[in-house]
Amino acid sequence: MDTQNQLIALLDLAERLHMEIRRVPLDGEGGGLCRLKGKCILFVDTSASATDQLARTAAALASLNDWQDTYLLPEIRELLERYR
Repeated sequence: MDTQNQLIALLDLAERLHMEIRRVPLDGEGGGLCRLKGKCILFVDTSASATDQLARTAAALASLNDWQDTYLLPEIRELLERYR
């Protein structure tokens, strides 16, 4: 699976976990997960490369335990485990 499809799979997981996804330009320096008024928001830096977007999204989701009981393609689960 290529980088773009892995990113799509991770963003799909974030949606299944009821996260709000915000795609915003952050000069290639940002992205990640934050809580605002009790809601999880995942920021995806549209200025960053696809590889950086994938890495930051995987790291953000890997920091949570919510996905462990969710069905994931083995490649996506392995990716998240690497970022844990």
